[in-house]
Amino acid sequence: MHIRYSTSKVAVLFAIALVLVTTWTLWPVSVATAAIYQVNYTGLGDSIAFGLYAFPGQGYVPLYAKGLHNFTNLNVNLYPLGVPGWTSSDLANALKSNILFQLFVANSDAITWDIGGNDLNHARSSYKVGTCGGEQCLKDAVNTFQSNWCVIVNTIGQLRHGRPTILRTMDIYNPYVDEDTATGDFSVLNGYLMQVNDIIHSTEPAGILYARVYDAFNKLNGQPNDPVVDPASKGLLAFDGFHPNAAGHALIALKLNQQGYGVTVPMFPFCQ
Repeated sequence: MHIRYSTSKVAVLFAIALVLVTTWTLWPVSVATAAIYQVNYTGLGDSIAFGLYAFPGQGYVPLYAKGLHNFTNLNVNLYPLGVPGWTSSDLANALKSNILFQLFVANSDAITWDIGGNDLNHARSSYKVGTCGGEQCLKDAVNTFQSNWCVIVNTIGQLRHGRPTILRTMDIYNPYVDEDTATGDFSVLNGYLMQVNDIIHSTEPAGILYARVYDAFNKLNGQPNDPVVDPASKGLLAFDGFHPNAAGHALIALKLNQQGYGVTVPMFPFCQ
């Protein structure tokens, strides 16, 4: 099958000086259900969705588009809207107020997102330097994420107006297992990460399936009951010890693709 791949870049001014570079990709992909001829796919999130430190086309978002290609027989228009450094607040605000994000989501048959790693990373840094107020900043980060998560999923549902949509997200891995174990902070910090993951898991019954990225990255053999390990020991992190490398992105895409391509009819609200 002939594959057409074209790229154009859309610059987006967000807030004061944030420029988002968006690549439009056309894949002949295979989605085997409705009598349509193409699928619009938007990938939302932070630097992981952006594909930081991944070669072009090797981030999990384009790899997921290729997964659609391998499963279906339709063209896929890919709109990658991952923004490095974004927190759940940034994504929630963009979905509520950024017309470009709203248009892409409203017109997308498939939507993926990853978010929350930077929320926890900021709180972790504060905790490490003693400016957290005990564990208060970690508690605040989880509470803020809870609120933003509801805004994110509910706004996506509203923008889709009840149209069948492939909705996929993922939980968060811990890149600091060895470091935090060495300083005696692992139990505390990983506990808050698990609270964030529980929030992500909570909307699965509503049809928002999630990739088990924490298990894939942080469990020895990828199973829930396995010992916890640092993902660097599994060769999944880039040189910065935080972001996924090519193998990490490939694994995330695999876990997303393993969720299948069933659609959800977005019901409002997903959570309250």
